[in-house]
Amino acid sequence: MGRKWANIVKQKSANDKLRGQIYTKILMEVTSAAKVGGEDPGTNFLLKVALEKCKKNNVPKDNIDRAISKGCGNLDDGYNDITYEGYGPNGVAIFVEASTNNPTRTIANVRVHFKKAGGAVGTTGSLQFVFNRRAVFEIPQGALDEDDFTMEMIELGAEDIELEDGFFSITGPMEIFGSVSKKLEELNVAPEEAALEQVPLTFKEVDDETYLTIMKLVDSLEEDEDVLKVYHNIEFDERFANL
Repeated sequence: MGRKWANIVKQKSANDKLRGQIYTKILMEVTSAAKVGGEDPGTNFLLKVALEKCKKNNVPKDNIDRAISKGCGNLDDGYNDITYEGYGPNGVAIFVEASTNNPTRTIANVRVHFKKAGGAVGTTGSLQFVFNRRAVFEIPQGALDEDDFTMEMIELGAEDIELEDGFFSITGPMEIFGSVSKKLEELNVAPEEAALEQVPLTFKEVDDETYLTIMKLVDSLEEDEDVLKVYHNIEFDERFANL
């Protein structure tokens, strides 16, 4: 095999692996959304957003249908949602959401990731005062008037609304997820992201070395096939953008 062809095959293999990882993560979101709100995207906004991601990433329809069936309990593959809580270097809090059919394997892998970064997995509930589950939206501004839209979101109970680089970032209590979703549908606005996420209540200031270590930990966790999302509580600093 010539060197050029070997490089092409290697690159294709890497791309296929990356595509497979993207498919897996998105399909997990589809399953979780269907589990929470049912199989109809007309009434299940989380599922609607997940299906939009599937469309953007050309996820095969058969895979999507199977993921929805799994979420609705029509296919029992033994997968269950599970969370892990722990700390990285310098007391940075790390919250991990996963979906697994083998909890023993998953916790073993998660512990290895934490240990390599100099951190450790804690007990369930150890981060209950560090993170809070919140409704989070990323919405393209498009033709939306900033003042009018901001007032509408405040009236619905949104607590943090920012407009930056052409996108509204909206955060509020879990309870507003449905009402904000309904308003966006009325406005015919498709969100870039709409989710219930773990949002930090307290933040940690860190140095450059700690920041890079935590980012490597987050990357390694997110590459794990069982992991859905990873959250941390590092306070953002402009200098990190240059690292």
